[in-house]
Amino acid sequence: MSPPADALHWFALEAIPGLGPEAARRLFEHFPDAKSVFDAPGGLLQSIVGEALAREIAKGVDEAAHQAALAWLSEPGNHFIPHTDPAYPEALRNLPDPPAWLYIKGDPAWLARPAIAIVGSRNATPQGRRDARAFAQVLAEAGLTVVSGLAEGIDAAAHEGGLAGQGRSVAVVGTGLDRVYPAKNRELAHKLAEEGAIVSEFALGTQPRPGHFPRRNRIISGLALGTLVIEAAPDSGSLITAKLAAEQGREVFALPGSIHSPLSRGCHGLIKQGAKLVESAEDILEELRFQWAPTYVNTRAEPETDALLGLMGPAPMGLDALVTVSGLTVDTVSAMLLAHELDGKVAALPGGLYQRLY
Repeated sequence: MSPPADALHWFALEAIPGLGPEAARRLFEHFPDAKSVFDAPGGLLQSIVGEALAREIAKGVDEAAHQAALAWLSEPGNHFIPHTDPAYPEALRNLPDPPAWLYIKGDPAWLARPAIAIVGSRNATPQGRRDARAFAQVLAEAGLTVVSGLAEGIDAAAHEGGLAGQGRSVAVVGTGLDRVYPAKNRELAHKLAEEGAIVSEFALGTQPRPGHFPRRNRIISGLALGTLVIEAAPDSGSLITAKLAAEQGREVFALPGSIHSPLSRGCHGLIKQGAKLVESAEDILEELRFQWAPTYVNTRAEPETDALLGLMGPAPMGLDALVTVSGLTVDTVSAMLLAHELDGKVAALPGGLYQRLY
């Protein structure tokens, strides 16, 4: 994808203090691109965005101030897509407050594919992380792109599951794309840039600030057909994403948990408010009426699948026991069990137990 011909003017416009999405939206109701904004008469600009912003725009473009951004844009895999570009994601274009532009590292095409957002606690339990990976992998193998926020806990696990599936994963971040936050997810961020995409509306060099993350959440939910919440305390930022999804007309899903766990209360609250309770990835696909990928049934090696089922007798077994007897990793067994649930071969029972059904 070629960069915008007036990329310099876009970077100059973005750098204007106080120019947020709402002011940008008003500008592009009148002008086709950024260069036209800088060429416009001051009186017209003042009538659209007010005196203060019109004065800033009238200062013109300082090319030297944006050389670093232009150099970043020239690197392979880096993209800048303004709201006026035909390549801008249609899912975002119709939001009440769409981002005026997107920085993208990776393949922008993943933003146009059907997607599911998976979010949850940064302080997730081991079971919560396993659930996020397993759901993400199965949903990705069904053809959905997994969108999340690159945070620790549920977000990171969802990205890992999406990358492990036949689909891909997209991270929406609250910093400039020349930053990785949190730093411990640097390796994951590099993999996302290579196999999926990382997205931000924030300028290069932008540091993580608390106010940025609610803004990025509307992009996470906006890109997706629905949002799945896995483990969330009552004050979790994930509930903001769920609220935004509902306001945007997207589906909201929640994975229930123990009534004794603080990390279940946010999900239980969502369910009380009308979110769909889900126990399997199939629940989500059915609600979205999403057509499964034709190759889904053949994506798993039969010997490995049969080996796990062969280890399960009529008596229920826990995940740890299955990991021990199979010699497979926890993530692999979790994903296989979820696939078997979808196929009707295994039932999930209370207490974290699983039982073969035939």
